[in-house]
Order: sequence, then structure tokens, then C-alpha cells
Amino acid sequence: MEFQKNGKTEAADMGKGDSPVRRWEDLDINILVMILLYLDIFQLTSVIPQVCRAWRLACCDPLLWITLDLSVLQSNFIRLQVKPYVYVDSPSEEKLTGLLNNCLNLSRGNIQTLIFHPNLYVNDNQLTTAAERCPRLKRLVMPSWDKIKKRTMCRAIHIWNDLESLTMPSIKNPARVIEEIGRSCQKFVALKIMEPCDMLFASSLASFLPNLEVLSVRCTVLSKPALAIILEKLKKLKVLNISHCAITEDSPLEPMRILTKLDKSILEKASRYEEDLWKVDEVKSLAV
Repeated sequence: MEFQKNGKTEAADMGKGDSPVRRWEDLDINILVMILLYLDIFQLTSVIPQVCRAWRLACCDPLLWITLDLSVLQSNFIRLQVKPYVYVDSPSEEKLTGLLNNCLNLSRGNIQTLIFHPNLYVNDNQLTTAAERCPRLKRLVMPSWDKIKKRTMCRAIHIWNDLESLTMPSIKNPARVIEEIGRSCQKFVALKIMEPCDMLFASSLASFLPNLEVLSVRCTVLSKPALAIILEKLKKLKVLNISHCAITEDSPLEPMRILTKLDKSILEKASRYEEDLWKVDEVKSLAV
């Protein structure tokens, strides 16, 4: 057997014949990539790339970067009553910036799904960097928008021409963002919103995303007129999830009233979604 020492080769008698020296960098890269799939994002970006040039190259394999899941990271923040409405401490922002840059360097533009935790407060510079270096993005799960300007979000969407799916947290007056998606993302088909859906929101969907196929507004407030617009105007909608929604009358002359039963007009419009509904349940063990 041979060992490498100080740049020279030394021979060692193993008793049963000699075998060539084996180095970590000689490990088949395909096998190494399969192993790296089991590592967490911190190991993948900070430890493994430092071993050797071959291992760093393996860390750049596109298979490792189909999805960048940053939901393991949350900001250390305090909510405020005045602008900017949230304070995020500097070490928290620096940690996100460092991790994001490391991931983007290794991914080489191959990220197709980008997931943020709702309590990860991304700023304008961080989102712009992600947009410019993830041009092939297809699915985006957004964080809270408190530190992101609306024009910054629209610029990012303009870059993501291949975007197909968006999970959208609470944002004031979302019509401009919806309009930009409709203008820039011709492949867009799926939307999940985590805020009350009123007539303005529903009208924006009908106007700018008429080809929407999947819409989830679960666990939020949904007005009956907004639901009627969605059912009537989104002709290509195949999946509509309103599980655990508080459906309300939308009358400016009366206090908000939560409906316990939908009337016939709504049920008729929703009839196209009822086929085989008995097979479906959000609890996986109950689904057929």
C-alpha cells in the first residue's frame, strides 16, 4: 500500500500485496452527491466545500439545488407599532445574508424552488440578490413582507419568467403584485394566500390571473362575494381549497357576519369541484 507524505510516496508492506493509495477526493462524485443529499444546509455550505476542490465541485451539483429550503432559519425580531413595523437585529440579518450567498454561490443558478420561513424577514437587497441568481425559479414560498418594498417584489417577479407557484403571506393592497405576476409569468398556475381574501383581491385574480388552476385560501377570512367572483371568473380553476375559512357576508351596512351555510347560488357555482371529493382529506391517513 502507498501513502502520500510531504509530497513523496512511501511504500508499506501490508503482508498480502500492495494496493494503490486512496484519497478522499478520488471518491466517485456521483456517490458523493448521493451522500451529500442527506446533509443539512449548514453542513453543505460551510463544512463540506472546505475539504478539497473535488468535494466543493460535488457541492455544486444541480441535484443538490433543485430546492433551497430556508425554512430552518428564522429571524430574531421585535414587532413595532410604527414603521418599519418590525425590527430585526443585525446578527440575524448577517446570518441570513451569509447563508444565502453561500447557497447561491454553490447552486450556480439551478434553484427551482425557494422556501422561506414566514418569520424570516428578508430585506430588499437579499430578495434582489436571490432573484438575480435564481433566474430559473418555478416555485416561491415567501416570508413576511414587512421589510420588502412592493416595487422590489415586482422587480423580482419580473425576473422570474418561469414562476409557476407562489405562497403569499399578508401584504397590503396586493393587486400590483398580482398584476406583475400576470404580466411576467406566463406559466403561473398555482397560488396560496395567507391573508383575508376580499373582493379587491378576488377581482385582481380574475383580471390578471385568468389561467389560474390551483388556489388555496385556507384558514383565513373569505367574503362570500369574493368567493362568487373566484368561482365564476376563474374558468380554468381545477383545485380550490377553502378549508377552515371563515366565510363572511360583505355588507358595508352591517357588522361582519360569519356564514354557517353557503346558499344555493354559491353551491351551484362550486358544483364542478365536488366530483370524488369524498376521497380527499387534508389528514393523509383519511385520504383514499
